Amino acid sequence: MSSDRAIACLEKKLIVELDGGQHAEQVARDTERSAWLERQGFRVLRFWNHQVLNETDAVREAIREVLSRR
Repeated sequence: MSSDRAIACLEKKLIVELDGGQHAEQVARDTERSAWLERQGFRVLRFWNHQVLNETDAVREAIREVLSRR
């Protein structure tokens, strides 16, 4: 069972994907999904759940950096 978690900012065309452990086993699917979204004009950022929980400032800064360029 898939449990994709994504946050989208349509105005800035940014998708932030939050990946759990199951994503380590579905790299091809995630790569295909990201490629499709990028063809639609979106920028896709992926973070592991543990990064969001344990490295919140770094994740926030990465998102801020991308938003500042769009």
